[in-house]
Amino acid sequence: MPIKFSKYQIATAIAILFHTIGLVGILIFKSDFIIRATPVNLLLMFALLIWTQAQKNIAFWLFIASIVLLGILVEMIGVNTQLLFGSYSYSNVLGPQINNVPFIIGINWFVIIYCCGIAIHTILMKAIYKVSKETATPPMILKAISVIIDGATVAVFFDWIMEPVAVQLKFWKWDGDIPFYNYICWLLVSAAMLSLFHFFKFSKHNKFAIHLLLIQLMFFLLLRTFLYA
Repeated sequence: MPIKFSKYQIATAIAILFHTIGLVGILIFKSDFIIRATPVNLLLMFALLIWTQAQKNIAFWLFIASIVLLGILVEMIGVNTQLLFGSYSYSNVLGPQINNVPFIIGINWFVIIYCCGIAIHTILMKAIYKVSKETATPPMILKAISVIIDGATVAVFFDWIMEPVAVQLKFWKWDGDIPFYNYICWLLVSAAMLSLFHFFKFSKHNKFAIHLLLIQLMFFLLLRTFLYA
């Protein structure tokens, strides 16, 4: 009898394969082609997240559109005014741009926010309902606080791991050191986006999203470790 794999298993295997190729290409072969293929990898992960989403209702598509557009908008403000994140600029490594911001950055914001939201929602659900009973606090309030605050904290941690790697790979550059203000803005922007994640009514169960978050964290952690070795 042939073995049947779930879409979550197939998507995870593809993600591991492509991120492994990326690690080998960057760390061993110093491949500029692999680095410039980053937008393709992001688009593939984006497609896999959509494929593994259980229910694709209107709210889900509106959430995607909102995060992608909001992600590009805040980056435009950041790059062109320095009011958000600090003084930085994008190179041409991440592909075509609009107003000095690569289109793929909107996709990147979605991938991070969606994965962080799903992870926190999945991991803390049982704990939230237990605390709700013990404290007589409505579970929806605890759920909202957890998803928004804890999810934003995870997103900031992800950015902290990713930032030095992105600079080293010339995705973008800072005028000086990476400012602490960048992480404050990441926390606030991520919290706003995760508020949309919480209030848009679509299925919040996607095992692949959790796997992808862990895969990408390990990917950037290994690059951060060995690129600076």
